[in-house]
Amino acid sequence: MAGPSHYIMPLPEFDKPVKILIVASPYYKDISDNQIAGAKVEIEKAGATWEIVEVPGALEIPTAIGIAERMSNFDGYVALGCVIRGETTHYDTVCNDSSRAIQLLGLQGLCIGNGILTVENRGQAEVRADPAKMNKGGGAAAAALHLIAIARKWGKAEKGVGFTRDILMAGDTQSESSA
Repeated sequence: MAGPSHYIMPLPEFDKPVKILIVASPYYKDISDNQIAGAKVEIEKAGATWEIVEVPGALEIPTAIGIAERMSNFDGYVALGCVIRGETTHYDTVCNDSSRAIQLLGLQGLCIGNGILTVENRGQAEVRADPAKMNKGGGAAAAALHLIAIARKWGKAEKGVGFTRDILMAGDTQSESSA
């Protein structure tokens, strides 16, 4: 008996180039490699380009995305990693905190496809990462592409997460005038 099917939206089309940063944690290298392979295919199908940066673990993924947003010129991000339940509550911390941080960045206007797998065992991770099976890396890339299309449709706010240079400079001017 087949499981329920779900609708997969067609990839958006772009009239200007799209540049995506894939931020991957190769903690489980074979799983990460499969996720990255799936993401690359989806990004290239949409005519976009990609770069990859690797970080040690899932908790570092949102920080790397925040740094890239402040210091580079990417249109969107794909977060790829895998957290497999272990014997301690560390699993819950890593799952919840990485997901929450990515969500907060998204609410600030960043276009992020979250492909961090949170699974009970290695078998579940392998099926979800495999581009020929569940292809969650490709799904995360597609999500980022759809968010970029929405941001472009409605106009994108100025870059910056947190304090902007203009705000910091205004503070310096104020201190100089009061001196």
